[in-house]
Amino acid sequence: MSLLLYLLFLLFPPLCIASQHWKALFDQFDPDNTGYISTEKFRSLLQRHGSELDPHKLEVLLALADSNSEGRICYQDFVNLMSNKRSNSFRQAILQGNRRLCSKALLEETGLSLSQRLIRHVAYETLPREIDRKWYYDSYTCCPPPWFMITITIVEVAFFLYNGVVLDRFVLQVSHPLYLKNALLYHPQLRAQAWRYLTYIFMHAGIEHLGLNVVLQLLVGVPLEMVHGAARISFVYIAGVVAGSLAVSVADMTAPVVGSSGGVYALVSAHLANIVMNWSGMKCQFKLLRMAVALICMSFEFGRAVWLRFHPSVYPPCPHPSFMAHLGGVVVGITLGVIILRNYEQRLQDQTLWWIFLSIYVIFVLFAIFWNIFAYSLLDLKLPPPP
Repeated sequence: MSLLLYLLFLLFPPLCIASQHWKALFDQFDPDNTGYISTEKFRSLLQRHGSELDPHKLEVLLALADSNSEGRICYQDFVNLMSNKRSNSFRQAILQGNRRLCSKALLEETGLSLSQRLIRHVAYETLPREIDRKWYYDSYTCCPPPWFMITITIVEVAFFLYNGVVLDRFVLQVSHPLYLKNALLYHPQLRAQAWRYLTYIFMHAGIEHLGLNVVLQLLVGVPLEMVHGAARISFVYIAGVVAGSLAVSVADMTAPVVGSSGGVYALVSAHLANIVMNWSGMKCQFKLLRMAVALICMSFEFGRAVWLRFHPSVYPPCPHPSFMAHLGGVVVGITLGVIILRNYEQRLQDQTLWWIFLSIYVIFVLFAIFWNIFAYSLLDLKLPPPP
């Protein structure tokens, strides 16, 4: 009976289970209440009933059994194993082992459905290690779907279409005299309205601005969210957005801000940096060409923003929107973003570098807040009139 329960838990890991159930199952393999299971016994059970398990998951379980130099598996590892949690203890047990994955790679799998091929493609696009790719391929259920990036994109497009109808202009909307009167964009005279540091992402300079941002955040953001989840990706995106508007308020104090480039550049720069740092492990097709295309698109959009910023404004003395938000997003991407993408399914609370970069980000946000409160009056800047 205990063996049957064990196999059921491996084949159909429950979404939620009471801790006493895990303990009861563990005690049946640990009759002496030592708190450990012998790896030999664990491995023999896996080998005996391996045909009933998913081959990729069986491979990970065997790697855990082989790599445990102490010859036993503790209760916490057992719980992590049964609940599909990739804790540091579980990951380190695999990394420290001498065993290499010897079965064929996911790319060699045949007879996959369209959805399975899509999941495999996403795994190879975003993850540098084969064991992580296999684990993601086995455990991904598309529940929940990548709702954050899809939702934010739909809302941005909806606001753009609405403004296009109201202003009767879809190209270079920013040049319309009524554009700055919108309550969403960031304006230096209205910096006390805190929501503007975030809601400016729903205002775009024109269809060319919106188009590049939407393409980049869908092509890069959706696969990243499928792997890392909405919580992590939304954090990187929103952190880039806030850093972008605050960077403008500090470095380009007289300019307004529009567009989602801060969040988009945070995601794209984090993804590109992750590819570069794990170049040999990344097996995505045409990775050099894909990086070049992404950099060209980013450079083109950034160049457009720089040109627009210094182009004579149609509503002087207020200049066109700033390009500093792009740079703020890049800085967030290559710091916080890289740490988040590097630690697939790992607890960031245990990562020292994560806390260092998070502390730097918080310090910058606090500095920018005080800067906005005091620096504008102390510097006696001549700000453009409120819209």
